[in-house]
Order: sequence, then C-alpha cells, then structure tokens
Amino acid sequence: VPVEIRPDTRFIAGKGEFASWAKGRKQLRMEFFYREMRRKTGLLMTPDGEPEGGQWNFDADNRKKWTGKPPAPAPFRVEPDTITQEVIELVDTHFADHFGTTDDFHFAVTAEDARAALDHFLDFALPCFGDYQDAMSDSEDWLFHSILSPYINCGLLDPLTVCEAAAQAWYSGRAPQNAVEGFIRQILGWREFVRGIYWLNMPGYARENRLCNTRALPWFYWTGDTKMRCMHKAIDATRRNAYAHHIQRLMVTGNFALLAGIKPEEICDWYLAVYADAYDWVELPNVLGMVMHADGGYLGSKPYAASGKYIQRMSDHCKHCHYKVQDATGERACPFNALYWHFIDRHRDDFASNPRMGMMYRNWDKQAPERRAALLRRAEQLLEQIETL
Repeated sequence: VPVEIRPDTRFIAGKGEFASWAKGRKQLRMEFFYREMRRKTGLLMTPDGEPEGGQWNFDADNRKKWTGKPPAPAPFRVEPDTITQEVIELVDTHFADHFGTTDDFHFAVTAEDARAALDHFLDFALPCFGDYQDAMSDSEDWLFHSILSPYINCGLLDPLTVCEAAAQAWYSGRAPQNAVEGFIRQILGWREFVRGIYWLNMPGYARENRLCNTRALPWFYWTGDTKMRCMHKAIDATRRNAYAHHIQRLMVTGNFALLAGIKPEEICDWYLAVYADAYDWVELPNVLGMVMHADGGYLGSKPYAASGKYIQRMSDHCKHCHYKVQDATGERACPFNALYWHFIDRHRDDFASNPRMGMMYRNWDKQAPERRAALLRRAEQLLEQIETL
C-alpha cells in the first residue's frame, strides 16, 4: 500500500530543517536555533532584520519573586459538555485507581474553546507573564502561565498563530516586550528545539544515563505525601491539574530527582504519565536532557542542580515547610541543601572542568573538612530514608 509521509503541521520547523541546521555543529544550543526561527518567521524582527528592542533575549528581566501582587488572574474555564461528561464518567469507571482526578475538569476540548483560552491569556496573564514566569506560590497553582501547551501539543492551537497573537499584543501595547519575547521563546525556541533533538537522536537517546543513576523513584512522587513543602505542592498541583509550570518541573520535582540520583527512565516515565501536555518527543529531551543531565550535556551546558536557597528565592514555600531552609545539617535541615553538596561531591569528575560549575567546586573546596563530612553524612542519611522525607 503506498504511503505518503506528510509534514506535521503542529510545528514551525520540519525535522529535516532542524537536521540541516544541526549538521556540522559542535554544540547544539537552543538560543542560536531560536534566532534562526525568529529570522525565518519574522517574529519580533525589524524590517531590516534586527531583533526588536535591540536584543534577542530578555530572560534577565524575567526572574522576579511573586509576593501576591499583582493578583494572579483566575484560570480560563470551560464547563464540560455532554460528550466531555461522558468521557469523565468512563475514566472514573475504568481508571479510578490511577494517578490524578477528574474533579473540576475545566479544560478546552475544541479548537474554538482553545482559541478562547489563548485570548484569555493575552488579556489577563501575558502582561505579567515575563516578570513572574520563574516564580512559585504556595497559594496559586497557575500564576500568570498560559496553560496552552496541552492545546498546542495536541493540535487544537497552531503554534505560529499563538506566537503571532502574542507578538501583536506587544505591538498594540497590551503587553511588555520581556513578557512577549519570553513566551514566544518557549514555543518558537524551546519547543521546536527539543522536538528536533528528539528526532535527531532517537531511539538511542532514551537509553542515556551518563551520570549512572540507579535509585528508584520515591513513592511520594505518586502520592505527594512528603514533608518537603515545595515537593508536596508541585506534586499535588500535578495530581489535581495534570499541570505544573516549567520551574516546578525543572527546579523542584526535577531538581530533587537529579540530586537524589533517580534512574532517568523512571523519572521520565513519571513525567510522561502525569502531565496533560506530555508527549514522548517533548517529555524525553526535557527530562532526560534538561532535568537529569543524563545525556552528558548534549542538550544543556550545565546541570540544573540547586539547593533550597533557590526555591526560597523564587517562592514562599519554605516559610510553610517542616524543614528549615537555612539549615544544611540536622534532623530538620532542608533536604535539598545536603543533597546538593552530595551531588557536587560525587560528580566532581563529571563537572569540575565545566566553566559554569567552577564556582560551586571552589565553594565546596573552601569549606572545612568537618563541614564537608557533616554534609555528606546528612545526605547519606536522607538517601537511606528517602521514602519518609
């Protein structure tokens, strides 16, 4: 039977286009591919081919902590129609013991409703998205995020149309440039880039485990039953919403998996199972490469490992936590702190020569031997008791 393979219209760049861009390059970095996509589409470009605002990337402006103001908008909601309600009942009947819940299902299921969700984001959340895109809140699940990735990935929204609508919001004065550029970069840059990485390297990419991790995924990833407040809130939001934003995925649930040395295939399977926007082409490079650094730095130039100080800086979780973020040793010391230094110590051979990790190793080496020993003992205790943290 004759078969014709047609381009996937859910993407802006074809697989061959990415492969041509990647050919012959020593390193593949999203920033440079993103610039090519900006030139190709003309998004946020001046008539003479320069980036609007004189720079390609406004990420340095997008790292504010949210303190409750401005208030976060209510998420877009669609009440389930008859067909959706029937599907909810089928899920409740056949998959009642699975992770997640059908309570309060309010997502779009048609292209028309997905477009309404886009309009809602442009009107109410995009103006503040840039400033607070890396922030986390103990009281707000959504903050200023678009929640559009499920619709784009399943084909209800066209990615280029979404980017063009966001660009128009800046041209018309409805949203600042740092917000619009940051949002477009996630779609035009990162989404297209990781899809290209996936098809360029599969199927072997799925077997990568350069850090030789062997620890099983803790059960609290499925229950949320942990005294670590940031982990509990991220997992609970995931269970209720089938969604968590990128910093929760990268710097909370992902960061813990990295520091604890979780098997890449187990944490990848978890991300694929729990998120509404997760498909293998996007989940695998993001988790195996970006979160777990299991590809040896092919996707990202450094591991995104962090202590509790980062979580404290970007959220208010720590003030509600059983553990004390200011402590690194002791029974109630934040687990992220000792585990961070344990990660740094056990992977010296992997990262000591990395220019972006040099400061961490200098800081570790400057600490007193007794202090280093105490941190490593605390980390080993945490790993032995990981199911009870």
